[in-house]
Amino acid sequence: MSTFGESLFVAAAILASCSGTAVAQAQDISDAQDLTAVIALNGKPCGKVVNATKRGEDDYIATCENGNRYRVYVKDGRVIVEKAN
Repeated sequence: MSTFGESLFVAAAILASCSGTAVAQAQDISDAQDLTAVIALNGKPCGKVVNATKRGEDDYIATCENGNRYRVYVKDGRVIVEKAN
């Protein structure tokens, strides 16, 4: 699980340090792919993340193609996936 947590950290760091629309769009795709993997590894129904909103450092709201929404964040070094309203 830590590999995907590290991916979220790396994704957040890259996004924070980059500028430009093309780079931001590429990062959005990477975030969605990372979030899709993390949600699947946690056994949550999703399919594919179609939208990800960054709430804070290592804290996202992911909307899945099946309509489910999850908050994915890091707490005490662990990735937490919980159903969002």
